[in-house]
Amino acid sequence: MSHDHHHPYSDPADLGRAREVGALAPEEFAAWRAFQQAVDRGDGALPRRIRELLSIAVALTTQCSYCLDVHTAQARRHGVTEQELAEVVFVAAAVRAGGSLAHGLQAMKLYQAHSAAAAAP
Repeated sequence: MSHDHHHPYSDPADLGRAREVGALAPEEFAAWRAFQQAVDRGDGALPRRIRELLSIAVALTTQCSYCLDVHTAQARRHGVTEQELAEVVFVAAAVRAGGSLAHGLQAMKLYQAHSAAAAAP
């Protein structure tokens, strides 16, 4: 299978395909859009700029370049500074690293349990 390098997997133009995919699952797409609109509201306890910083942190963790595109634009529009963005990058990186350690603790416990099970008569 050859890959056409003229069509990268991650292309900002692909965001335009959301409506196309949504038309194939209209009920689900409408529900997703309503959920997104509720999350993007400006009258909640969390101001919009904080919501965008949270969205960026999650996008960094899930590694979604499309989310990063959309939410960095919104963050800038809602007053997020470059320094705040930089700090969010490292907060997300540290929490993700912590998650790896936490799962590593589980892996060690499971490994030891498997070792004990294998040694049992």
